Amino acid sequence: MKANEIKKGLVIEQDNKKILIKHVVVQSPSSRSGSTLYKVSGRDVSSQQKFERRYKGDEVITPVDVSRCSVQLLFHDAESYTFMDSESYDQFLLSADTLVEEACFLFDGLENISALVSEGHLLGIELPMTLALEIIECAPAMKAASSSARTKPATLSTGLVVQVPEYLKPGEVIKVNTETREFISRA
Repeated sequence: MKANEIKKGLVIEQDNKKILIKHVVVQSPSSRSGSTLYKVSGRDVSSQQKFERRYKGDEVITPVDVSRCSVQLLFHDAESYTFMDSESYDQFLLSADTLVEEACFLFDGLENISALVSEGHLLGIELPMTLALEIIECAPAMKAASSSARTKPATLSTGLVVQVPEYLKPGEVIKVNTETREFISRA
């Protein structure tokens, strides 16, 4: 597999470590002779150390065989999250350190999460593109507010703070893009 095929959610082997790719940034060449670079960041699956590296587009990488299954978040505490496979009812445990980026979207009972499993071990999760979350706290809705571009910060049920249009009020459920962490629409 070539480096230009790397995408988020892929697991690769690098220096005898399994790396779960979290972000890929493509940097186009600034000169004719330059080659496109792929700046990859992720985490080592076993040690949870951060991983960053630049690859040239034609560099060869080794993907790790990973299966995806649908899981539900059963419950969590300060140290770990417990997920259950929706088909086999197997349970997986992930440390809270593994899910630092995803934690602001996770709540007990959340379904439709994709789990990345290799050799019976849960390596990581992929959230759906959008999630519906309730607004817990924000400034009062303005009577004269239009659907213009003016926004205000709103705290959601998971603790995530996003900018929302000023006509929304606490108690409303909104859709949030899990990748950009931005408001999309009312749910």
